[in-house]
Amino acid sequence: MDKTTPHDIMKLEIAEELGLLDKVTATGWKSLTAKESGRIGGILARRKKAKP
Repeated sequence: MDKTTPHDIMKLEIAEELGLLDKVTATGWKSLTAKESGRIGGILARRKKAKP
């Protein structure tokens, strides 16, 4: 039962934009460095804040 939330979709879109989607799909989110995770989190927070 894999429920994909809008949050998850946005996270995947950002990972793709940063060129990290292949890494995430191959080895999972835990394979990202702290810097990579932080960039995704920062962009995600900014986009969520900008949404009305």
